[in-house]
Amino acid sequence: MTARTEAAVPAIAAMAALRLYFPSGARAQATRLWHRLSAPALARHLLQAARQARIAQAMLHPISAGYLPGGRLSHSHPELTDMRHPQCLELLDTEQRLRDFLHEHAPELHKVHAVLFLCELPLGHPRGAPAPEARP
Repeated sequence: MTARTEAAVPAIAAMAALRLYFPSGARAQATRLWHRLSAPALARHLLQAARQARIAQAMLHPISAGYLPGGRLSHSHPELTDMRHPQCLELLDTEQRLRDFLHEHAPELHKVHAVLFLCELPLGHPRGAPAPEARP
């Protein structure tokens, strides 16, 4: 890795994952004249915002089937996708940077279900060796 890349990637021990769940038809707020005619998709907008905020990693997960709270079960189809079909955008960075991202984009995330996971990795053993068993 280059020095620039190493500075952008946080230490593994401090990593957290933020998953944002929303319908595929969700739109970002209109910020320009052209957006008022056709607002950008929320997934694309949040991916660009994560890139601009220098979030370490962002992935839009494909969802084959699922449902959001209060919605009905939806199945993905290659030719026809329901606008209520769930999407999942996962962001990886430090907990504080992810919380800052949430607060900065709070007005756009009012219909988004956010789940923050703190990453817990056993770092005290060599790679490939089994993790020590937890004691009761």
